[in-house]
Amino acid sequence: MHHLSWGAFVVTIRWHGHACFEIVDSEGLTIVIDPHDGRSIGLKPPKVSADVVLMTHEHFDHNAYHLVIKPGGEMYSMREGEFKVAGKYPVKGIKLFHDKSRGRLRGSVVIYRLEVEGVSILHVGDLGHILPQEAADDVSPVDILMIPVGGTFTIDAKEAYEITKMLTPKAVIPMHYWVKGMNLPLAPLDSFLNIVDYEVIKLDSNEWVVSKEELEAMGPEPKVVVFKLP
Repeated sequence: MHHLSWGAFVVTIRWHGHACFEIVDSEGLTIVIDPHDGRSIGLKPPKVSADVVLMTHEHFDHNAYHLVIKPGGEMYSMREGEFKVAGKYPVKGIKLFHDKSRGRLRGSVVIYRLEVEGVSILHVGDLGHILPQEAADDVSPVDILMIPVGGTFTIDAKEAYEITKMLTPKAVIPMHYWVKGMNLPLAPLDSFLNIVDYEVIKLDSNEWVVSKEELEAMGPEPKVVVFKLP
């Protein structure tokens, strides 16, 4: 991998299954979004030590911060507005809904847009409806979009595809879908891969190391980046 103008500025992203991602900067600072406890959904628990934890909502499969946070780490649950984490990385939280009836069924979620090493990442949590245009404008531009595709409790594959077309990120990371062992009634990843006409990059691990420069070089069409379960 070459990082000419960016030197060592890379972002390492690790997927811990479901909606849990670990985002690490060049110096090892670690941000975890939506940690689960593993056991209650039929997966392995995330093995990570987080400086910062962001939670999009308080459901049991997204809020196991106590399992991953370092002593003295920062924790934000459903934090709206603009703030900085670790004293340096800007985050924007926008309140949306976990269903199509303005939260009456499953409550609210706060989607987070964060910038780490110049890379903008949007994690939409358990979004249950198409992104309103105002919110789409508010979070743009997005380099990497982390989006649920498994339906049942969230948007489904078709709605996820529609949102990717609204935001045109460089990379789309599907999440919150059924995998072997999981005890939640979600649709599998193929429900999404079978309908998108984007190039699909299948990683052979749960880790992706990327720079802003490499994302810029990916071309105008989003690429779907699929992680392997750890």
